[in-house]
Amino acid sequence: MFKDFLKQQQSGLEALSTTGIIGLHLVSGPLVGFGIGYGLDAWLDTDPWGKLLFFLIGIVAGFLNVYRDTRQLVKKMDAETLHKGTHENKPAD
Repeated sequence: MFKDFLKQQQSGLEALSTTGIIGLHLVSGPLVGFGIGYGLDAWLDTDPWGKLLFFLIGIVAGFLNVYRDTRQLVKKMDAETLHKGTHENKPAD
């Protein structure tokens, strides 16, 4: 009984951390892209094209990471649901 409670708590913390990582990906991708573009614009004197281009690339990269993380989370949830369903159908010893 207590082990089940601990598993539920751990599962909740994992979901919370995954949600935080997804939010971090949405913010960090465009920021890193903008930073790279800013540096290239200063170096190559191409203002504002480097910032714009790499900001857009950062947005795409951020959403791609969110898609990957979400897909991985859904697979894990499906596996847990399937695993939980097989344990519930086992006869008691």
